[in-house]
Amino acid sequence: MDEVEARKTIVATLEGKKGKSKFYLKDFYAMFPEEKPRTIKNIVNKMVGEGTLEYWSSGSTTLIGLKGVGKQAGAEHED
Repeated sequence: MDEVEARKTIVATLEGKKGKSKFYLKDFYAMFPEEKPRTIKNIVNKMVGEGTLEYWSSGSTTLIGLKGVGKQAGAEHED
């Protein structure tokens, strides 16, 4: 798998999801069933580090989404 293509697929898939902005890590694994979960996790972590994706936590659950997208995005930056 080409990492550049995987990144494009992730962004395109997340942008195409209407009404949902945050996803479990297992949802990313499902996008690439032929790849090992560790490979996908490393790509997602790099994308978070670069600012393309961001983690969101409810305290008990951690979700991942495009940076600045979703209901919580505006509320979290009003400090």
